[in-house]
Amino acid sequence: MSPRVLLVDDEANIRKMVGALLQSEGFETAEAPNGTAALAAVEDRAPDAILLDLMMPGGPDGLATLEQLKQRAPDVPVVMMSGKATLSDAVRATKLGAFQFLEKPLTPEGLLVAVRSAVELSRARAENRRLHEALGHADPLVGVSKAMDELRALIARIAPTDARVLITGESGTGKELVASAIHRQSARAAKPFVCVNSAAIPKDLVESEMFGHEKGAFTGATERRLGRLDLAENGTLFLGEVGDLGLEAQAKLLRVLENGVIERLGGEKPVTVDVRVIAATNHDLGRATRDNRFREDLLFRLNVIPVQIPPLRERTDDVPPLVRHFLERHASRLGRPLTTDAGALQLLTTYRWPGNVRELANLVERLTILAGGDRITADDVTQVLSWDGGAAPTARNADPGAGDGPLADSLDNYERQLIARALSAAQGNVADAARRLSTDRANLYRRMRRLGLEPPRTLES
Repeated sequence: MSPRVLLVDDEANIRKMVGALLQSEGFETAEAPNGTAALAAVEDRAPDAILLDLMMPGGPDGLATLEQLKQRAPDVPVVMMSGKATLSDAVRATKLGAFQFLEKPLTPEGLLVAVRSAVELSRARAENRRLHEALGHADPLVGVSKAMDELRALIARIAPTDARVLITGESGTGKELVASAIHRQSARAAKPFVCVNSAAIPKDLVESEMFGHEKGAFTGATERRLGRLDLAENGTLFLGEVGDLGLEAQAKLLRVLENGVIERLGGEKPVTVDVRVIAATNHDLGRATRDNRFREDLLFRLNVIPVQIPPLRERTDDVPPLVRHFLERHASRLGRPLTTDAGALQLLTTYRWPGNVRELANLVERLTILAGGDRITADDVTQVLSWDGGAAPTARNADPGAGDGPLADSLDNYERQLIARALSAAQGNVADAARRLSTDRANLYRRMRRLGLEPPRTLES
């Protein structure tokens, strides 16, 4: 589909000439003779970019129109045009969110460069939104544990500020989701949230990826490319696995954090950017600085507000609500309700989740596909979950001298699965489960406590 550009100018000849030029280059165009018509056109169908004249008599001028456009369609880049603009006009337009400012009379080359860059930014933002929705970045922070309550309270305090945040935690704990929550609760929420996986960028492409490049900057640079910092303008840049950045890239990032200025590869002048940086890592950056693998001055710049996410095994109260959350997501896709019975939930809660929430999400998806019916049972869980090293510690295997380690662990795991299957068959009724296991209810409760199993009503509340 051809990119669509909205031309807003009170002079019909300007609209006609600019429209003809853009159409000859493959763009689709729409026209508006004033600010009121422009706002109506955007409400009807948002374009990929807007060319907006500054001086438009008989209605809202360009700056007033720009302010309203950024409220109604904040992600659509606006290129301002004027032949009588002052420096203060240009400064105000920039503060209101204008992507670029062109002086009239327009030159075909300058106009096309500005429009192509604006369309590139618009499409990159749209793709960024699509990917974040697909990855679930708009998900709420699910959990009922004290640790999650404290995390939500901390996010509420730090989100309204522009302070840099360093999120630490094991792989799979949801560091990117926390960064997204900080962004969504900030004043930058309507602006882009751009993610960078520092570990995935090749060493020789870090500068191009982060800062962008001009056409011809190096072999293969056939066109201008905006960097991630450009794409995050007025928004948030999330640097995932920042501990994997090389020392050279760390030095360049430090300069950006110090002065807010980037230099594109092949560019002739520095560019000022307004971006909030949130970084995350599963490494011990303190140790990395002592080993000269991470710059101490960069750590100080990033670690203004530290946020630590505990592993899932330390907040097992969050497993049942997380399971329900993931089941609801998959149920909507499958078009049928999905639930877990008491036995299945017992096994999921006592597992140690070395892969944290990411592992739990993947396993729930697997269960929804492989389970025979609308209810996931203990048998379903035991078929897909590996218990080697994954069981929660019990009274016996927590003490190295309390028995035959591997044998004791295997027996505990087998007993745990037997009890979970009985609870599944009894639909969570402990007395019925005890009868099925040929024991009394008091003994079953004692065994459940020793194995780290919670009463079914506790898990369901």
